[in-house]
Amino acid sequence: MSTLFEIRPMSPELYRRQTRRITLVIAAIFIALALLLSTFCVQLFGTPGGDNFRWNLIGVLAGLALTVAVVRLQLWPRPWMAPAVYGWQLKRSLMRVGNVMHKVKAGVAAQDPAAMKLLRFYHLGLTQMHQLDGNLSDLSQMTREIDLHREAMEAQGLDIEQNRLDPAWLAAMKAP
Repeated sequence: MSTLFEIRPMSPELYRRQTRRITLVIAAIFIALALLLSTFCVQLFGTPGGDNFRWNLIGVLAGLALTVAVVRLQLWPRPWMAPAVYGWQLKRSLMRVGNVMHKVKAGVAAQDPAAMKLLRFYHLGLTQMHQLDGNLSDLSQMTREIDLHREAMEAQGLDIEQNRLDPAWLAAMKAP
């Protein structure tokens, strides 16, 4: 099986600067499309001097749908979008682990190596996410738990560098 996601080193300052720029580009695309499509709907279907709220709303919703399509189909694979795509994939991977966290913690309590590796990946990914987002206060609250788990892995002789999310670990946690 291939890996779902791999944690890569990234500068938090550069990440935040690039994702702010990407957000502004996407917001500009949305605003332009929403205005254009709202105007088009009102011109085509609206009544002069009448209440055209419905047509404006339809234009804005169509602009939103078109923006999502443009981002996912045209912009997503572009190199300048890589930081936003990486952040989305990181958060998505953490969510996948979070969805089975009760089983992961039970596996860790039973010293299951796959569960221990999965929790370590989660800790490493969560650490990076907080660093990238500049949210170090939440991270400081988890430091003790992260350190204790790392020490438990070292005591068992498990590799603490778990930068890849192995689909087999998730499958093992989802199994009955």
